[in-house]
Amino acid sequence: MSPATTNLGSRRELAIRAGGGIEITLYWWPEDNSTTIEVRQLTSAERLAFSVPPEQALDAFYHPFAHLPPTSGERPPAEFARTLQ
Repeated sequence: MSPATTNLGSRRELAIRAGGGIEITLYWWPEDNSTTIEVRQLTSAERLAFSVPPEQALDAFYHPFAHLPPTSGERPPAEFARTLQ
């Protein structure tokens, strides 16, 4: 289970941006010094959340779908992908 799906009270928001109908948030988890990205579609409140290595966190914040784990089986919904093009 990733930190994005566990105790939400311990995460700290580092950056947030919104545009094109989506909101992207970068979180830091002080317990293990990990980082996660959360992408939320504003019209439906649908969310994607995944861990990224801390050294890639800023790049993942600006290009979240390029950093989806290849083994996660997750793909951004078509409406997410269209808003980023």
